[in-house]
Amino acid sequence: MLARHQDPIVAIATAPGRGAVGIVRVSGRAIGGLVQALCGRALKPREATYLPFRDAQGQAIDQGLALYFPGPHSYTGEDVLELQAHGGPVVLQLLLARCLEAGATADPATGQPCLPGLRLAQPGEFTERAFLNDKIDLAQAEAIADLIDASTEAAARSASRSLTGAFSAEIHSLRDALIHLRMLVEATLDFPEEEIDFLRKADAHGQLSKLQQTLASVMQRARQGALLREGIKVVIAGQPNAGKSSLLNALAGAELAIVTPIAGTTRDKVQQTIQIEGVPLHIIDTAGLRDSSDEVERIGIARAWDEIAGADAVLFLHDLERVDAPEYIAGDASIASAMAQKMPKSIPVIDVWNKLDRAPAGAPAPAAVETRPGVRLSARTGEGLDGLRRLLLQVAGWQSAPEGLYIARARHVEALQAVGAHLQEAADQLQAQGPALDLLAEELRLAQNALSAITGEFSSDDLLGVIFSSFCIGK
Repeated sequence: MLARHQDPIVAIATAPGRGAVGIVRVSGRAIGGLVQALCGRALKPREATYLPFRDAQGQAIDQGLALYFPGPHSYTGEDVLELQAHGGPVVLQLLLARCLEAGATADPATGQPCLPGLRLAQPGEFTERAFLNDKIDLAQAEAIADLIDASTEAAARSASRSLTGAFSAEIHSLRDALIHLRMLVEATLDFPEEEIDFLRKADAHGQLSKLQQTLASVMQRARQGALLREGIKVVIAGQPNAGKSSLLNALAGAELAIVTPIAGTTRDKVQQTIQIEGVPLHIIDTAGLRDSSDEVERIGIARAWDEIAGADAVLFLHDLERVDAPEYIAGDASIASAMAQKMPKSIPVIDVWNKLDRAPAGAPAPAAVETRPGVRLSARTGEGLDGLRRLLLQVAGWQSAPEGLYIARARHVEALQAVGAHLQEAADQLQAQGPALDLLAEELRLAQNALSAITGEFSSDDLLGVIFSSFCIGK
């Protein structure tokens, strides 16, 4: 444990701004002297006490509730003091300064500082201490941040489920089965003359197959959880006046983008996050794609292509009102085809045939793009929007949320993919004629390490630094 993890810490635990209640939180070892200095008395453990919070002269800074949680039965595993005061920023800063002052002030009973070394907490340091003191594992720590940051009800519920340990329990179950299989394989290394019969009798192949099936189930739910947390980036692209801004407004249910019949109205991206079945969708409207001599519009078009390159899905708009017009067939249609060819091959593209309410009766979609998923709609009337929403979720890989869905991060999915790759290598070794058991054992060891990285049992300090630095101060 690093030296800084031994220091007592303090921070304002509530968000900046004015509110009815604000909280100052202290965590450390043997903080009784600080409690006495601030509250003027000892506190009963885990019992809220209404009293004045006092400055160095004994005058009240504010009155509120004080709660004392002796370690290890606290959030961080250390002694924790929480001061719940009125939520004005000046009051909270005064309490914070008083905590730091009192920590360095000599305790009359001992002559020593009340809480030597007390300092301001770094982002996420309270939760980091909870992890380091084995109160939670790394997946649960991340779930705390995800619960705070949740942008939809489904994401919040899934994060709460992960926080209670549902995701960690799945990982631990996989790990235990993997350890048992490793034990069987590594035991055979000491008895090479009996290795094949031993593994066959222990049904090592069946155990590995069951492990792969369980992993596939966990992976599917983790991918769904990652969608709930991260959402998907959807870029609306197409030619000028195809209705891109109107579609953004229709999906968002608000007039976010300016809509005019003038080509090139949108010069820069306009972004809005919406949700469909609890999945966040980050919708980005972009400049119309065409050849332009206007320098500002050209910059907007270049930015549009940059957004397309980083998208999870692209809505490529076409104008049904013009689809039969000679000038469209001769000019714009060929441009649309050329633009479609420029779309990144790895990114799903949905053809959106807009202005259904104004389209000529029975107007066909050009055959050149019929191979991609598509939908006809009217951004103006809303007809066909539900079909587009369903198609977006389908392209994103979302399924109706199963029972027990938990939140997950991209690193969790990547770790599970690594586990799957190592298990497949192990299966190939096991099925080979004359399997190399040392290689089989190594693949199983690497799979276990990848699993342990999810819960933090096998993690680098650099990874921990990245994870906890994304937390808010005071958490």
